[in-house]
Amino acid sequence: MSTSEENGVPPRRFDVADAAVVLLDAHAAVSGWTADAERLFGHRSAEAVGRPVADLLMPEDAARLPGLARRCVRDGRWTGLLAVRHRDGHPVVVTVRVLPAVEAADGPPRWVALAADTAGTPGWGMSRGVLERMAAHSPIGIAIVDTDLRFVWSNAALEQFGGGPGHERIGKRLGDIQPGLDAAALEGVMRQVLESGETVAGYEHVGTVRSAPHRETAHAMSFTRLDDDQGTPLGVYYTVVDVTERYRARERLTLLDRAGKSLGRTLDVARTAQELADLAVPGLADLVTVDLLETVLEGGEPAPGPADGPADGPLGGPDAVPLRRAGHRSVDAQEPGSAGIGQVARYRADSPPIAALTGGGSWIGERLDPPAGAWTADPSRGGPAVLPGPGPHTAMIVPVRARGTTLGITTFFRGRRKEPFDHDDLHLAEEFVARAALCLDNARRYTRERDAALVLQRHLLPHRLPEQDAMEVAACYRPADELTGLGGDWFDVIPLSGARVALVVGDVVGHGIEAAAAMGRLRAAVQTLADLDLPPEEVLAHLDDLVDRAGQEAAPGTAPRADGVRAKGASCLYAVYDPVGGRLSMAAAGHGLPAVVAPDGSVDFPDLPQGPELGVGGPPFESVELRLAEDSVLTLGTDGLLAAEGPADRRDAAADRERLRGVLERQTSGLDDRCRAVVDALVPARPPDDVVLLMARARRLPADRTVSWELPADPASVAEVRKRTSRQLCEWGLDELTFTTELVVSELFTNAIRHADGPIRLRLIMSRTLFCEVWDASPTAPHLRHPKTTDEGGRGLFLVSRCTQRWGTRYTQDGKIIWTEQSLAGPTF
Repeated sequence: MSTSEENGVPPRRFDVADAAVVLLDAHAAVSGWTADAERLFGHRSAEAVGRPVADLLMPEDAARLPGLARRCVRDGRWTGLLAVRHRDGHPVVVTVRVLPAVEAADGPPRWVALAADTAGTPGWGMSRGVLERMAAHSPIGIAIVDTDLRFVWSNAALEQFGGGPGHERIGKRLGDIQPGLDAAALEGVMRQVLESGETVAGYEHVGTVRSAPHRETAHAMSFTRLDDDQGTPLGVYYTVVDVTERYRARERLTLLDRAGKSLGRTLDVARTAQELADLAVPGLADLVTVDLLETVLEGGEPAPGPADGPADGPLGGPDAVPLRRAGHRSVDAQEPGSAGIGQVARYRADSPPIAALTGGGSWIGERLDPPAGAWTADPSRGGPAVLPGPGPHTAMIVPVRARGTTLGITTFFRGRRKEPFDHDDLHLAEEFVARAALCLDNARRYTRERDAALVLQRHLLPHRLPEQDAMEVAACYRPADELTGLGGDWFDVIPLSGARVALVVGDVVGHGIEAAAAMGRLRAAVQTLADLDLPPEEVLAHLDDLVDRAGQEAAPGTAPRADGVRAKGASCLYAVYDPVGGRLSMAAAGHGLPAVVAPDGSVDFPDLPQGPELGVGGPPFESVELRLAEDSVLTLGTDGLLAAEGPADRRDAAADRERLRGVLERQTSGLDDRCRAVVDALVPARPPDDVVLLMARARRLPADRTVSWELPADPASVAEVRKRTSRQLCEWGLDELTFTTELVVSELFTNAIRHADGPIRLRLIMSRTLFCEVWDASPTAPHLRHPKTTDEGGRGLFLVSRCTQRWGTRYTQDGKIIWTEQSLAGPTF
């Protein structure tokens, strides 16, 4: 007997003096066995020494031994419970403390195991009374139901959920005590536990209990089957913990997470407002409306700070403030009495929505009195939405504010859910309305920028191709910047004198508004140069000088102009087609891959000299001239047409030609359809580079629509010119133009006789307009004068300018041509 027992003192839970000592070697085998160990476990020393300690343990603890050994090595000690097999077979539960034995430094590790019997320690084998007092006074709700799921016992803590004291529950079912809970679902879990015997832990249930009938509460419940000594089920023991705050916190985090994922997926104001309404129903509210200022929906810039108060106007009047409904979501799909999406929502000036709008602060009404229907200034035109039945009983209004500006209001209602909004709900609503407000403001700014970009685009690109008889033209434009719809590529079709037409495609470096601005500058320059009737190579030479100067222009201390930088390195292809002779002249700055589709469908690639890109310097530009058969299709495209295969400097030119050839050989009905088909075949929906494709079908002017005469430079030739002109106009049915045209050709012919030597040629061309061209060998250009009343001459070109739509001069290799253009409808003076 130990000293403690002799003195009548109960043994401690673990007393080294009472412990049985067992020595273990490095292989977890018994190397020492004391008399106390023999008395505790029944094994004699001869039977135990040399055996693996695992042989002495119960199977479940023997399986734990490798892990325990690793912990001993790692921590240098271990303490815990083990079940040892007694010599007669019954388990002996002991508290074991394992410590390292002191050995020589070079010896194998040894361990000392101290084992104390737990059978006599306090706490083991507690009485029924102790256990009942523990359950009865536990702060966790506990109940026991029998196999018919009727209450047989519950503790006092369960009364916090309502339903009366424990003795009133006996014999009742859960649905009788808590009608606000889904009793069928909970009893289903209990039956599952009764049948399987498996414990269900952490089951979460949401409903209303009698102690809080106007608010939903969440409970974490665990269910365990109770069996008798023979294993027969007696019922189910379950615990209940109120986890409402944790549940609501998780709900709020879930809503905020959804807000981060769902809000602002597009840069559309109305769609973002609808996403805000969709987010809060039904998680936070039964009904949500989003009303925005009309300027916000249009992309305008509202005044900073809270919105202005009511004012007279066509939509409101002195007693109402108009907003426009941008988002709406209700738990009831058939909800009546609400302004529809896009309609005006009118609120009285003294209503809570206007107070929130003009004051910039949120508003919460836990109980609505008067009802929300009193807020509207015009019930027939729509205001706050209503819910079926008694209507909303609680509401919150949160202003939509971003960057110090109020954009509108968001209103939250509850009608079906009984609990009123509280300040936690208001904080949550303010959080994701603030997130939505930034998305809405970004969408508003994008709408404004996009509208500005579209206006810019309408002015920079031709929205309608000019009418002319030289070519049938179709164009397709696809920008890489899908947000603004703008790029640096452009095209143009420019009617020239003599029924000719100029075709232009160009490519500015980059995308977006800056590239578009640079493109607009180049396009304007090309149109101006085209009016000078210069050959293609000279047009590009002047354009190259302009880009070079623009890249160097900068105020002192500032960076070069953005559009000048963008234009540097731009490419351009300029072509002029004459329908009288069917001749095409073109020149290129930078890359260009013109193709000609013959009337039989074959595709040819003209050998076009590639000049340097604009503004970078290099050899002079060269042009090439070729004859187009009637109905041939000239194809001009920018580099983006083939950019899907990579940058131009990394692509194989021969492979590019074959790809383009294969697509151009496909025949379609109309030129517009054919142009779109080529772009769709070569360009992805979101191209890596801007794309322009221009396709032009060559026409020939009929031979009877043009005449030409050559006469000597003799004043007597003027009368002959007038006579021939009059006769030709009569043949064309243009008698109304006879007087003015005779005046024009006589003045031009007279000037040529006065200032030039050699023969003079006159050509008349009838297209959509009438062209008169007088050629002479003199390089001197005529100038329009404004003679005084006393001057005897100088009125010839002044009269010509008054009798024609336009006139001008173009130079040829052997002289110049003075030309005029007149409307076939007759003079307008």
